[in-house]
Amino acid sequence: MSTIDWGNLAFGYIKTDYNIRTHYKDGKWSELEATSDETLNIHMAATCLHYGQEAFEGLKAFTGKDGKIRIFRMRENALRMQSSCRGILMQELPVEIFEEAVVKAVKMNERFVPPYGSGASLYIRPLLIGTSAQVGVKPAAEYTFLIFVTPVGPYFKEGFKPTPLVILRSYDRAAPHGTGTYKIGGNYAASLVAGNKAHEMGYSAVLYLDPKEKKYIDEGGPANFFGIKNNTYITPDSSSILPSITNMSLMQLCKDLGIGVEKRPVPEDELATFEEAGICGTAAVISPVERIDDVEENKSYVFSKDGKAGPVSTKLYEKLRAIQNGDEPDPHGWVTVLG
Repeated sequence: MSTIDWGNLAFGYIKTDYNIRTHYKDGKWSELEATSDETLNIHMAATCLHYGQEAFEGLKAFTGKDGKIRIFRMRENALRMQSSCRGILMQELPVEIFEEAVVKAVKMNERFVPPYGSGASLYIRPLLIGTSAQVGVKPAAEYTFLIFVTPVGPYFKEGFKPTPLVILRSYDRAAPHGTGTYKIGGNYAASLVAGNKAHEMGYSAVLYLDPKEKKYIDEGGPANFFGIKNNTYITPDSSSILPSITNMSLMQLCKDLGIGVEKRPVPEDELATFEEAGICGTAAVISPVERIDDVEENKSYVFSKDGKAGPVSTKLYEKLRAIQNGDEPDPHGWVTVLG
């Protein structure tokens, strides 16, 4: 793999050797199969194409200093995918099949796991789609589940450096009682216009307000939001936020480190009181926030004037990465070490 510049990888797709698949038909899942085919042969009337019956996940594998590969919190990803299935009436994939497929995909593409110290990781993308050929609006009877992997660098080109966000009040990511808590493509499709506009304006991402009152912070386009003040980690509580596994992990690390944790509604005005802010997710891990501009209200909230991340965000980032890489103990059993 000498052709890959591990230290300068973008967050994009690179072809690997194999992907893993299983199919649901007649009430049961098929045996896992490995293929080097990067395409899917599906019916033109498949429910995933017409009625959005698809759910996906994202997790990562890392190479430790000891040379062993570590997969981070795959069970939580399996459970979150089941939640997404319940949210849009798809057949739930058993946790055991999900985990077996993840391990198989990583092992069969082991040569693509970036080396220790490169700052890169192997991104793992599970995908579940409805494949029944039908025209009526109803759940599919058949499904395909697959996992592909690809080596990636940081999600934001800045890496672990403060980046600007923008509040665009004219856009919502999800409805108050809609599908915002599920990891499905429709929520991301709904964010594309606002996200593209933010990029054109020079921002890394949109920070959405709650879709009902436009008063509370919801989440960033690609990640959950958190703020730090008075040695307390504060993250929004909302019925339209995707429950980030990274955010869950950071809240537990805060408790381990003696940092307070509050998950509650966060009014936009409270941004002015935060000492630090960030967005977090599997892809970004933690992306510290330089400032947040509410352009329509002509307000700006600044968190970094020197281009550096705050001390609490830095401590949490380093702690989480150390556990993922096997540099520190894993007291909560988050990591699966491949033999």
